[in-house]
Amino acid sequence: MKLLTKKNIADLRERIHIVIDGTDTRLGKFFDIFLMVAIIASVAVVMLDSVLYIRLKYSEILFYAEWIFTILFTLEYTLRLFSTPNRARYAFSFFGIVDLLSLLPTYLSLFLGGVQYMTVVRILRILRVFRVLKLAAYMKQASFLASALNSSKQKIFVFFLFVLLVVTVFGSVLYVIEGPENGFTSIPISIYWAIVTLTTVGYGDISPKTPLGQAVASMIMIVGYSIIAVPTGIFTSELAKNMRPQLHPVTCPNCGKYGHASGAHYCDRCGHELHF
Repeated sequence: MKLLTKKNIADLRERIHIVIDGTDTRLGKFFDIFLMVAIIASVAVVMLDSVLYIRLKYSEILFYAEWIFTILFTLEYTLRLFSTPNRARYAFSFFGIVDLLSLLPTYLSLFLGGVQYMTVVRILRILRVFRVLKLAAYMKQASFLASALNSSKQKIFVFFLFVLLVVTVFGSVLYVIEGPENGFTSIPISIYWAIVTLTTVGYGDISPKTPLGQAVASMIMIVGYSIIAVPTGIFTSELAKNMRPQLHPVTCPNCGKYGHASGAHYCDRCGHELHF
């Protein structure tokens, strides 16, 4: 039996790393498919366990299934830590934290009581499908959304500040008009009612009873319909700007069109050769 040397350990780590993080090999593809099925099945177990009838009837099966998945994911987590070139980077990465959090509730249930309510954290395993399907590469497209949000953050902040002022004013007014006898027991409660009304959610747990209060509520509803689409419009405008192709400041000598796509040698309007 050969002793494990540093070179052998390094070779083993590299082979495991290729299988776990790569899909170029048959074994790597099989591992990804197996892991994806296990993730989906484990999430299904969590969902079924939340149904009282199923939990009472199949509690033992669900218990053993959860432990099987937990052991499998623990083994996978250990192999990732062992094979990754930078253990600290993986452990504190987004997916590394998700991997760990999805394991902890099951182990904590052995030592602490009442941890069963933490098992909902296991639903985070569904996020790991993104890594298995290598969707992280496609997440670059999300940069358009992030850029649009970053460009419009000041406008959206000002808008939400305006909305906050509106609901504060209307809530205070309704507190004075309706009073505690009609359910508006405090200004924060009245502001909560104004938010629910302005956003057209309308829970109905609190409602004005006086004619004046109902008139003010009608005003809030109209204002809500007027401004509820403002953030969407701001974000959409910035998104359209960011997705618009970058044009080079070149003027066509034939038709005079200003601005052409990057790398274009001919005008897209008249076909004349461009001179850079």
